[in-house]
Amino acid sequence: MEIGIDSFAAAFGDSDQRESPSDRLRNLVEEIERADQVGLDSFGVGEHHRREFLDSAQAVILGAASMRTKKIRLTSAVTVLGSSDTVRVFENFATVDLLSQGRAEMVVGRGSSIESFPLFGYDLEDYDELFAEKLGLLLELRESSHVTWQGRYRAPLEDAGVYPRPLQERIPIWIAVGGNPPSAIRAGALGCPLALAIIGGRPAQFAPLVELYRDAGAAAGHDPPALAVSINSHGYVADDGRRAADEWFPAYAEAMGRIGRERGWPPVTRQAFEQSRALHGANFVGEPGAVIEKILYQHEIFSHQRHLLQFSVGTLPHALIMRSIELYGTAVAPVVREEIARREASGTAAVRSG
Repeated sequence: MEIGIDSFAAAFGDSDQRESPSDRLRNLVEEIERADQVGLDSFGVGEHHRREFLDSAQAVILGAASMRTKKIRLTSAVTVLGSSDTVRVFENFATVDLLSQGRAEMVVGRGSSIESFPLFGYDLEDYDELFAEKLGLLLELRESSHVTWQGRYRAPLEDAGVYPRPLQERIPIWIAVGGNPPSAIRAGALGCPLALAIIGGRPAQFAPLVELYRDAGAAAGHDPPALAVSINSHGYVADDGRRAADEWFPAYAEAMGRIGRERGWPPVTRQAFEQSRALHGANFVGEPGAVIEKILYQHEIFSHQRHLLQFSVGTLPHALIMRSIELYGTAVAPVVREEIARREASGTAAVRSG
């Protein structure tokens, strides 16, 4: 089991600017460095093009982090591929791969935040078609330095050279999915690993989606080891469970409330938040033992290979995030890895439906 973190580089809330943008980005690179130091496996940076996030140039952030880290995998979380130039995306991450000496990955998706489409001149009516076409081109670019290609949404390529080439022979390309079954089936049919976002509801409800993914992959002839699954959720670790909830809830409620007002969701209540922290809920907020128990519980459901938590949902003081990363890397990750390895060796892993 790989254990990691992702971040949207949340900068400030509705009412105040808590860090300057410069300080926030420098602190984010320091957080990635700490994650590397405490033995976490991966760190992802999202992509948004709006006031409260600083991750619009995710490859730049990851390139900076590559020079301060040694082992941790550096990935997007996610790249909004439908509103991006596919060639440029590949070149950016090939460059991160060279800087990091072979540690770059991409997680690409259609994008739940859609502000980039009008910003870069794309029609939201073409939302899914844009992603499908650009994903196909991205996979071709990974396989060959020279590509001949023609599609509907960008100029054709005629034996075009695309450089630099990454250090890795094939940069891992994960496909991000929320709750959309056709997207999961597409990822399986292509043999790409699946990054499943679970930020609400009961995680067990997503088990059929993972089953669809693996069935589609098997039907397409892909080997099971290639069909890796990552579970991406919100979380926060503190020395004490009640302290974790009290520290994290205000920033979480503000951030989710802002998104909810845009999307018609109800306000976040403390009662609903506490339910989400329980074993069968979506959020991983508590002391290390509770977070360990919950990751292991979800592994029984999904048999996934990677688990990522996003601590900075909203803005928290940098010192608190650093402590949470430390606990996650030193108190949570080793126990989870050891227990899953033990279960797999003994053949006792069981699927639990919730």
